Amino acid sequence: MATDSGNRLGFWRGMFYLLLAVGLILTILRYARGLGSVTNLSDQTPWGLWIGFDLLCGVGLAAGGFVITAVVYIFNIERFRPIVRPTIITAFLGYLLVIVALLLDIGRPWAMWHPLVMWNPHSVMFEVSWCVMLYSTVLFLEFSGMIFEKVRWNRAAKVQKAVTVPLVIAGVILSTLHQSSLGTVYLIVPGKLHALWYTPLLPVLFWVSSVGAGLAMVIVESRISSRVFGRQLEMPLLSEIGRIMVAVWGLYAVLRIWDLNSRGMLGAAFGSGYEAHMFQMEFFAFTILPVVLLTFPRIRTNGRALYGAALLMVLGFITHRLNVGITGFESAAGGIYIPSFGEVAISVMLVALGFGAFGMAVKHLNVFPEEEKPVAEFDTVHNRIAALHQREEFVLPKGP
Repeated sequence: MATDSGNRLGFWRGMFYLLLAVGLILTILRYARGLGSVTNLSDQTPWGLWIGFDLLCGVGLAAGGFVITAVVYIFNIERFRPIVRPTIITAFLGYLLVIVALLLDIGRPWAMWHPLVMWNPHSVMFEVSWCVMLYSTVLFLEFSGMIFEKVRWNRAAKVQKAVTVPLVIAGVILSTLHQSSLGTVYLIVPGKLHALWYTPLLPVLFWVSSVGAGLAMVIVESRISSRVFGRQLEMPLLSEIGRIMVAVWGLYAVLRIWDLNSRGMLGAAFGSGYEAHMFQMEFFAFTILPVVLLTFPRIRTNGRALYGAALLMVLGFITHRLNVGITGFESAAGGIYIPSFGEVAISVMLVALGFGAFGMAVKHLNVFPEEEKPVAEFDTVHNRIAALHQREEFVLPKGP
């Protein structure tokens, strides 16, 4: 059994180093020869996988950070505290990888600091840039408490703990602003983005879906952590999150249907064609289906089933963001965009880096609360002595 576990660990470690090596080589090539050397981006398709997946999905899937911290520190629902720290780390790593993806995608990454001094308050991108920078700083400050505990900087840890609530409030405000503003960015292209996804309601849809995706990622991350690190699932908490997800994703589905009907696009959504089929996969297979599944208590209380439903919701969120960022523009661009091997490999490398960094954090920091170990058969002194006496390895002294 130990050999089998060691083989599996060796396999995944080898895959991690392989993905890292390939991604680093392609990254060097991207900076040495430009975007055209490793991407299929063009004047017709300037935003591809690195924006549609790495940015739009990365920011949204990290939304669990502000949701769970708000639940614990603002609404004082203490039963969710055991999952606060892993959620903060997931969010912090997600934003770090989003920043790395932007450095790869921007044509002149050395000019990324310009929004700090070249203010344009009328630009949505300016607001998104500042919110992402500020919220990344907030996440680092929330995460720093674990580092202070590790290095025994007790005074710094106390200060960090004292300012946690203001940090959480700032994080909620900043996240709400830029999660919705990412949808606002696409309102400037009414003639290019397909009508199935172009709507004035896009900022609201982006924010609601980010809350739902953040909660789904909490379940996915908890399930993976329990398998990798041998921990018990916090099933009562995760089951409650599953129940909340029904309400969040149900609201999202109602908003989508209401919006399509109000714009006269409901018929097109149920029609035929490439865009209609992509919408149907996104909406029915990855949104409605998991919502229906999670309405059943037996699904929410089963770890594997709950994980499956949450994973479907994550896929629904990713599909929606890719449809907005890529699929919806292909008709206007005059062709279907297919990411290059370099784009896919570098994106996979970033995901692998996220998993690796999370594993290092769990190994070296106090991320998870100490679990109460069940009392085993021989855990009491009496049972241990009795067992040894029975095997004649220990002789109890006889009384007078």
